[in-house]
Amino acid sequence: GAPGSAQGRVRCLPRACAMSAVQQVNPNAEVMKSASALFMNINAAKGLYEVMKTNLGPRGTIKMLVGGAGDIKLTKDGNILLREMQIQNPTAVMIARCAVAQDDVTGDGTTSCVLLIGELMKQAERHLGEGVHARVIAQGYETAGKATIEFLKGFKTTIAEPDKELLTCVARCSLRTKVYAELAEKLTGMVTDAVLCVRQPDEPLDLHMVEIMTMKHRVDLESKLIRGIVMDHGCRHPDMPKRLENCFILTCNISLEYEKSEVNSGFFYSSAEQRESMVAAEREYTDKRVREVIALKKKVCDGTDKTFVVINQKGIDPLSLDLLSKEGIMALRRCKRRNMERLVLACGGEAVNQIDPEMGEEILGHAGCVYEHTLGEDVFTFVEDCKEGRSCTMLLKGPNDHVIAQMKDAVRDGLRAVKNVIDDGAVVPGAGAFEVAAAQHLLNKIKPTVKGRVKLGVAAFAESLLTIPKTLAETGGFDAQDTVIALQDEHDRGNVVGVDTHTGEPMDPAAEGVYDCFIVKKQMLAAAPVIAQQLLLVDEIMRAGMNMRKRG
Repeated sequence: GAPGSAQGRVRCLPRACAMSAVQQVNPNAEVMKSASALFMNINAAKGLYEVMKTNLGPRGTIKMLVGGAGDIKLTKDGNILLREMQIQNPTAVMIARCAVAQDDVTGDGTTSCVLLIGELMKQAERHLGEGVHARVIAQGYETAGKATIEFLKGFKTTIAEPDKELLTCVARCSLRTKVYAELAEKLTGMVTDAVLCVRQPDEPLDLHMVEIMTMKHRVDLESKLIRGIVMDHGCRHPDMPKRLENCFILTCNISLEYEKSEVNSGFFYSSAEQRESMVAAEREYTDKRVREVIALKKKVCDGTDKTFVVINQKGIDPLSLDLLSKEGIMALRRCKRRNMERLVLACGGEAVNQIDPEMGEEILGHAGCVYEHTLGEDVFTFVEDCKEGRSCTMLLKGPNDHVIAQMKDAVRDGLRAVKNVIDDGAVVPGAGAFEVAAAQHLLNKIKPTVKGRVKLGVAAFAESLLTIPKTLAETGGFDAQDTVIALQDEHDRGNVVGVDTHTGEPMDPAAEGVYDCFIVKKQMLAAAPVIAQQLLLVDEIMRAGMNMRKRG
């Protein structure tokens, strides 16, 4: 009996070893071993791929996200989808984060990033099923990824000084994938003009100098670019002028209201006269400042047809407003700090913290027209026809909140796209032209130089790149295979061609004005292969964290 039982124990050992090492340490751990772990990752990537596939390109469909409280958001923008969607699967979360990082860096290309990762995993699945080791495929992806980035550098069109037409093309391509065509046309001109307005030679481009103001009013096609500033508050005195033309603008940060002392202090007085004199002295301090403003106005405006506007970052109390309105001065209080910076850039002048009698026109900005616009309960103040014009406002109108939100997201990406072109000094032919060219380059030039089974990884990467033109064809309602074969034939003849999403035929992106940003493609090619390699090399997924709810 005893020897047999010893033998029995020996026989049990291999099975105990087969059990995951983690489970010996933590019996509650959930473990997925090699094959199932890999297929979980691949399925997660494929799942996200299927969700995002239909939104790619200008003919993409729209997704409707319904929040917990029943609020609705309609979007085509991959970034918004990935941010707002609740994703449970940890692998899918990792891919979504990679795409959101893509948006943070470049402002575009999120959908393409997810599609490329999904397709890389699908191609890997095919080879893994035939017994190729995951490490070999990962190595092929790494080689192909580096070679593609090198190819991209040679493929781009370098432009030292981008002209307005080119920037308009880039903005149009970015916006058309996010809003419908007619609105995209409208916003394209606004976005391009806005960037050219704030752009300064030899200085980095600061997109914060483009204010985006939204109005719930009429229809989205009435949005416009205002070469000045729009503020979401008005002057607080009924007698102040509502519209002034040919204005001097004083941007200041001066308190024109009665201030409480910062420390707790008390005044003791024994008669009413003393109290009166104390109140008068306190009031005198504020009045003195108001009189300084009025004196400056008289100095620069008397004898001319000029008018005067005060835009103050701090408060102005009713008595001060009264004094100013008697002089015909339009005064706005509690203006946002970022608008103060923009006002100086738009109108010229300086933002002042106190007023000296010596000050004259040199500290004042100038605007052709300042007027108030009341919309329901909201009041907007428009400062237009500015002298300097180095800051502007995009006024987005829309009938309801979700239209405005969709436009706001689209405009943000459009501005970034134009900025990217100016910063890179280069563009890449769009409509899937780069992906077809890169795939052919990998198969014809790079694959022969690689030895052994790594060739399979390179070929799989080349095949994955073609998912972009295929999906563009599918969203347009054409056959993916036919389109890609037609593109490859054209490419072999030496033409750079992309997919025409209206006809499904090959077309010349440069002639049609379809361009992508260089940095968007570069970022996508840098991020997607790395994530795909990491996911392929996972051979065990453990959920061994402590779960507080189960410990009853």
